[in-house]
Amino acid sequence: MLLNRLEFEAGRDHEIFSALPAVPAVFVLRGEAGSEPYVSKTANLQRRMRRLLSSPGERSKRLNLRSVVRSIEYTPVGSDFQSGFLLYQALKAEFPKTYASRLRLRFAPLVKLHLENEYPRASVTTRLGRLNGKSLYYGPFPSRTAAEKFMNDSLDFFKMRRCVGDLHPDPAFPGCIYSEMKMCLAPCFKGCTDDEYRGEVEHVQAFLDTGGRSLEGELAREREEASGNLEFESAASLHARLEKLKPVLGQLPEVVRRVDRMVGVIAQPAIAENCVALFRIDAGRIAGPVEFPIQTSEHTKSQSMESRVQMALEGITPLANARGLEIMEHLALFRRWYFRGTRVGEVFLADDKTGLPMRRIVRGISRVYRGEKPDSEAPASGGVGLN
Repeated sequence: MLLNRLEFEAGRDHEIFSALPAVPAVFVLRGEAGSEPYVSKTANLQRRMRRLLSSPGERSKRLNLRSVVRSIEYTPVGSDFQSGFLLYQALKAEFPKTYASRLRLRFAPLVKLHLENEYPRASVTTRLGRLNGKSLYYGPFPSRTAAEKFMNDSLDFFKMRRCVGDLHPDPAFPGCIYSEMKMCLAPCFKGCTDDEYRGEVEHVQAFLDTGGRSLEGELAREREEASGNLEFESAASLHARLEKLKPVLGQLPEVVRRVDRMVGVIAQPAIAENCVALFRIDAGRIAGPVEFPIQTSEHTKSQSMESRVQMALEGITPLANARGLEIMEHLALFRRWYFRGTRVGEVFLADDKTGLPMRRIVRGISRVYRGEKPDSEAPASGGVGLN
């Protein structure tokens, strides 16, 4: 998995230290066969190896592995995101039972639409169910609180049930506070037909799939129609609903997507000169990186930057046969990077209608290469919706 390997001998330590690059890296220190390896990341590989493998000072309590290490494996990295992703892969390979606790992974909160239920509902979860199931998942959100607030505020515009559990409709059932307030179609006591409830669920799904733009467009059209028909009270009511909707959409992070449609590109600084590192996202799975050279050889200068980026992305093999747990882990790593205060690099997510925003990706690669901050006027994703 790691690209470089050096045999370690205590008598040649200075020679070995000098051969190591003074760059950020992920490394594995191995001892005798059967012993537990030491896996970590560092901002300066050479300095870290000197600290771990030099002759220990008298009465020093600092960790020293000089007497047990037999080899050093390492891969230089160009960014904190690449470092974290490679460390995850290395720990998973070396410690398949404990890697998650070693990484302190916290799964990303998601909004789940329970479509497998006879009377679907929504909830917040950190667990992905069966990948071939009917339920849909939307995320990642920065926190469970943010996910719950967005879900609850969004459902105020619909009449889908909010109760938990399976329903067994009974006309004698008294209902709940939401049915009393006319905020639920009340399938629990047959307050609606199954087709009416199914239609309401479809509206909720369209809302989540499009990041609320479906409802926004519908209300805007109805307002204009009411205004054109001189139905000013109705137009004012629709306008008030539109104004109430705006802050709900404003709290939705740009990177929230339907997980099975989450496709995108992450651009990161690269360790190689005149390059950036590109990662690929497919249905929440992360693959890569591939080093993308900014400067091209003479025979490729006739290609456009967009076509070169597309060819580079096609060279990244998507992660196949991933389990739900693996997607949850990748989303956790993505969330850890994206929602941190000092994020380096950029992400661009695809839109169902237009695909990857190649022109914006090219501009973003240029900014990452020059070490500039993301364009504050453009969203971090590839579109305004969730699709």
